[in-house]
Amino acid sequence: MLTVRKSHERGHAHHGWLDSHHTFSFASYRDPAWMGFGPLRVINEDVIAPGAGFPTHSHQDMEIVTWVLDGALEHKDSLGNGGVIRPGEVQRMRAGHGIAHSEYNASATEPVHLLQIWIEPDAYGLEPGYAQIAFAPESLQGKLRVIASNDGRDGSVTIHQDAAILAGRFRAGDRVTWPLDRERRAWLQVARGRVSVAGYPLEAGDAVAARFESGLAIEALDDSEVVAFDLP
Repeated sequence: MLTVRKSHERGHAHHGWLDSHHTFSFASYRDPAWMGFGPLRVINEDVIAPGAGFPTHSHQDMEIVTWVLDGALEHKDSLGNGGVIRPGEVQRMRAGHGIAHSEYNASATEPVHLLQIWIEPDAYGLEPGYAQIAFAPESLQGKLRVIASNDGRDGSVTIHQDAAILAGRFRAGDRVTWPLDRERRAWLQVARGRVSVAGYPLEAGDAVAARFESGLAIEALDDSEVVAFDLP
């Protein structure tokens, strides 16, 4: 069973320095039909203006994963971590029993475009933590590779949930089949470009939710990038 979530149906907030689209209910956007998908609670597509960003604020009991599409994002947190995240790098911040952080556009001239992802953990009160991993461009090309998982497989960051996040970049005409467990959920988010998923044409910002499916056939209609979620 497939359900398509179109880009224009998402929540939208424009704060001048931040242009954000919310796939699921977030902040002042609330839609009871779209509170999340299994433990996947947030997919925010954010564009942050040059030199701007999120000042220091706190989170608790959430696995927060950031995937940068364009530009560079500067991170600092209360554990003493700091660094810049660029395309092809995944950041995981485990909020646990409490963490404070800031996220700023590292450039004074170019916007930064990213997906911010929240996954509910399978335990509360965990020790906060931070991880950042860079993937070779060729490891993302023409296939879906795991960038976050509960066991760190394939060199991915670890998340405290029986879930996996995959990412892939495709050239127009590329085809791939994503095998699925029929007993689990799957979500595929189009980050850029256009793809066909099981015959459904999807554009940047669109998504498809899958239940009781054994696989999804993906074809890139343009040069594209997708982020996918294997969920309990």
